[in-house]
Amino acid sequence: MNITGIVVLVLLVLSVPIGIALSASSAAFILFDPLLQPEVIFRAFFNFISRYSLMAIPLFIFAGFLMEKTGLVGQLFKFSDSLVGWLPGGFGVATVMACVMFGAISGSSVAMAAAMAVIAIPEMLQRGYPPWLAGGLVATAGGIAMLIPPSIILILYGIVTETSVVRLFFAGVIPGLLLAIGNIITVMFIAWFLKLPRGSFDRRRLWAESKGALPAFGMPVVILGGLYGGLFTPTEAAAAACGYALIYGFIRKRGEFFKDLLPVAARSLNLTAVVLFLVGSVGVFQFLMANLYWPQKITEAVVGVGLTPYGFLFAYVGVLLLLGMLIDGVAMVLLTVPVVFPVALALKIDPVHLAIIVTLAVETGVVTPPVGLNVFAVSGTAKIPVLEVTKGTIPFFLGDLAVLVVVIFYPVLATWLPNLLVTDVFK
Repeated sequence: MNITGIVVLVLLVLSVPIGIALSASSAAFILFDPLLQPEVIFRAFFNFISRYSLMAIPLFIFAGFLMEKTGLVGQLFKFSDSLVGWLPGGFGVATVMACVMFGAISGSSVAMAAAMAVIAIPEMLQRGYPPWLAGGLVATAGGIAMLIPPSIILILYGIVTETSVVRLFFAGVIPGLLLAIGNIITVMFIAWFLKLPRGSFDRRRLWAESKGALPAFGMPVVILGGLYGGLFTPTEAAAAACGYALIYGFIRKRGEFFKDLLPVAARSLNLTAVVLFLVGSVGVFQFLMANLYWPQKITEAVVGVGLTPYGFLFAYVGVLLLLGMLIDGVAMVLLTVPVVFPVALALKIDPVHLAIIVTLAVETGVVTPPVGLNVFAVSGTAKIPVLEVTKGTIPFFLGDLAVLVVVIFYPVLATWLPNLLVTDVFK
């Protein structure tokens, strides 16, 4: 147990990708254990990635990239601007609202940050927003996609812990909206302090942009309506989202849409391959943990220390915040959740509540240096220095931490909606 853990840590320190570190250390132990056959490495890997529910991830990734390519993200942004652009910091508020709506389409934080960097940041700079504020807002608001369903992080958590993905989707709605409200309040205050210009309300523009955004509103209706109505499993909802995006793309762009399909499919395959390799590596690692009785030993150790549920949650969040500076969110979930989940159950922590706490902690990692992926995505896309973007994330990061603490102390924020909407039939 100790040797395998040390090997994993050493490989991570040497900047070996997390998937390779997990699979290599586990495979080495299995190969040299006389009681285990080498074939179990491949069996554990492919058994873990062959789960039906895992198919939702590549399908949601593909659907999000398709919707981005069709221009619906830009239409969502124009609608948001026509609705709230007259407020102090209205253009920033519109950016946050567009991130919430695109999050209900994509589920990918980095994809949303990159897309909004192209659409929103040039316009914010023209309206007098400082580069640090524009970049920091987009980088932080991109993390909202991790909470608003469909969320790739929540799907992975559900697969690893065998928790209902439908319940997790609905659990992320209220905390995701709290993140958005916190970002909105922060950008409004900064805009008021800096005396940034604000637009005026135009009913005719709002009506026109509302009609233009109607097709984009249809995607969340298909996904969430199908899940809530019991028509779809999460995987079927993802497939329906792909079908919706393809139909809209062919209607809007006709034959030209064929040219977009191959690049979009290539981007989707690249991201999917990374995620599935990580998931398969965790399958091998989990097999080894089960054979070495790691979950039982760790649970006994933690319970023996006498940690309260709150003490455990804050300690775990502290670990996640540190890991967020070194590895990406998917790796954080797959590396830590299989280890701590049995401990959480022993402490009688609701699995849905734990999922939202983990996702909120992971969400903060998208902007923490030196590995904050959203910071680099925004910096590279908008040509704003990394330090400027990082500086701009600080006030929004503090607001996100406040939401995380509130959710830790009030589990009902995560559990109320799934308990209300998800019946026993669809759990």
